[in-house]
Amino acid sequence: MNRVDPRPQNKVLAAIIVWYALAIFAGGSGFTLRMVPPLPQIVLFGLVVLLLLLYWLSQSFRKWVLSVNIKLLVALHLTRFVGFYFLFLYSRGQLPYDFAVLGGWGDIIVATAALLVILLATLVGKSGWIICLVWNLIGLVDILFVIATAARLTIADPQSMSELLKLPLSLLPTFLVPILIFTHIIIFIRLYRARRAGYIKL
Repeated sequence: MNRVDPRPQNKVLAAIIVWYALAIFAGGSGFTLRMVPPLPQIVLFGLVVLLLLLYWLSQSFRKWVLSVNIKLLVALHLTRFVGFYFLFLYSRGQLPYDFAVLGGWGDIIVATAALLVILLATLVGKSGWIICLVWNLIGLVDILFVIATAARLTIADPQSMSELLKLPLSLLPTFLVPILIFTHIIIFIRLYRARRAGYIKL
């Protein structure tokens, strides 16, 4: 009987815990609040690049990422129900409409669709492949729209987006959003590989 080597998962989990702790420290110490554009965007996409470099350079990490249940990758996007918190902050005048309402509802829709994919979709065969592709494409477009909106509003009025640089929302650019973008990219890679293999497995 083949046994799954737990070492890659354990290393990934340990790295995520350390990263999360550092992100909390950066937000709690006020470091993120002192960041001015385009530094938040540089940090966010820099972390995405680091994850992609790890994917390409670490064979064990790459093998694990390509073998983990794809619904687990989708499940990470349930965190995008944070859109409800955006709406709450908008109701209190702490976030602007374009980001909180448009971006918030976009995230809520993507998170709801992710939940439906997890619970109802059978991600096998060509039909499952199409469902996953459509959801992943919409999810990536949405998150890039939110990032672009935040950058535009920050440049126009830095104070209007200051909530994103304080805990708990400072964890978005320094922790959560890079992971979500990375999972979108990995899902696209998984879809490409599945198509070449005849849609047998995602």
